[in-house]
Amino acid sequence: MLIRLLTSCKPGVIHDWAALERDLKRFLEPKAVVSRREELLVYDCDGLTMDRHAPPLAVLPKSTDEVAAIVAACHRHAIPFVARGSGTGLSGGALVEEEALLIVTSRMRRILAVDLSNQTITVEPGVINSWVTRAVAGDGFYYAPDPSSQVVCSIGGNVAENSGGVHCLKYGVTSNHVLSMRVVLPDGQVTELGGALSETCAIDLRGAFIGSEGTLGIATEITLRLLPAPQEVAVLLADFPSMESAGEAVRRITAAGVLPAGLEIMDHTCIAAVNAAFAEEEYPPEAGAVLLVELDGQSLEVKDAVALAITLCREAGAGEVREAWDEAERARLWKGRKSAISALGRQCPSYYLQDGVVPRTALPSVLAAIDRLSAEHGLVVANVFHAGDGNLHPLILYRASDPGVNEKVKTLGAAIMELCLAAGGSISGEHGVGSDKRCFLDRMFSEDDLSTMKRVRLAFDPDGLANPGKIFPTPKSCGESQRRVVALERSGRRLPDGAGVF
Repeated sequence: MLIRLLTSCKPGVIHDWAALERDLKRFLEPKAVVSRREELLVYDCDGLTMDRHAPPLAVLPKSTDEVAAIVAACHRHAIPFVARGSGTGLSGGALVEEEALLIVTSRMRRILAVDLSNQTITVEPGVINSWVTRAVAGDGFYYAPDPSSQVVCSIGGNVAENSGGVHCLKYGVTSNHVLSMRVVLPDGQVTELGGALSETCAIDLRGAFIGSEGTLGIATEITLRLLPAPQEVAVLLADFPSMESAGEAVRRITAAGVLPAGLEIMDHTCIAAVNAAFAEEEYPPEAGAVLLVELDGQSLEVKDAVALAITLCREAGAGEVREAWDEAERARLWKGRKSAISALGRQCPSYYLQDGVVPRTALPSVLAAIDRLSAEHGLVVANVFHAGDGNLHPLILYRASDPGVNEKVKTLGAAIMELCLAAGGSISGEHGVGSDKRCFLDRMFSEDDLSTMKRVRLAFDPDGLANPGKIFPTPKSCGESQRRVVALERSGRRLPDGAGVF
């Protein structure tokens, strides 16, 4: 029964798209329904551009009522749907692989309520991450989760992927800052998850929904926790001769009991790309790696932490250590890190970004292994990542026009995922599983674990209409991944203990 329900929306099912389009046009304005082929190409991929599938039909609702009516229509016609925010996701989560209606929330951009007394703000899913802080900064508050794409990514997408960002080391990820949500369930019903209080006696369905990647429904109103702006903020930029020495500085800082707001490392490839992208050199050009350390809190506390962090960086082998105390200079030091991926894109037309997590103690060995894999596969891998919590973001650079390069890139990506798992890590820290990494999920979890997760999904979506085919491995979707795993085994690299066969 479980398998039957989860595969009920399989490819090859014939849907009456004309009937659904007529139904939708009864309550949506004409420009909210997109059906022309050339216009639908805009939505053929998310930030992971290697795989592309344009949807047969897309809609752009402006309210919870419209979303509920759209989803109810899908339910009546037994047509699957996929929710999409700004399309900046990096795991193929908003990809329409099989025929499904694409529901784009980018027009839902209202800030619905601000309650500074209780430090909350309620927004629609299309509100851009950085807009939240902008709305309350004048009153001395801010919103902590800050993905590198915060000027373009939406809060709805952040909720779907449980996004992190630079400040996740100290302040946590999206789930730590969402109090409640109004959610449209896969049959069109509207419900509330969570509440105004951070603690509740109810089962935490809010926590189950966040990070579910659109497989449990669509959040249409989201109440976020705001934080008072810290009294003092300082940013350090330390350059190191190697990634290993920068990693050693991270180890020393965390071992000393210092808790930075952020700890970020960029390797030499990223440094060169960032310096080339801007008019003047942002970072020391000869450095093997740079470490950005942000410290915040009460003034005396920050001053002491800065002095200690500088000492620890120098003990680990740092050359120059720059300090930034005013907002403009801090933003200047962060600019290169926030722009690293786009800077690399200027140098190479295509990239494949991974999102593995390893224990901090494993960073040196895993980074060295990634360098070896890069050389073996003949592909450049740039590293920029959240060093404080071991969340790696290796970017495999390639040219899509090169024959057979997609398979070569994915084989290297699979090898990097295997490294993370073998080190006791995870296949994703914040980008989600989506379609890109679903074939590695059964290497992390047992059959019983996966079955339990699927039962939770069925409780919300018994007909399997919400973002079908995502997260969980299937024989069809994972056939290609199986061939990559065989290639890894033939190369002599050992798979993690207990790794299953797809």
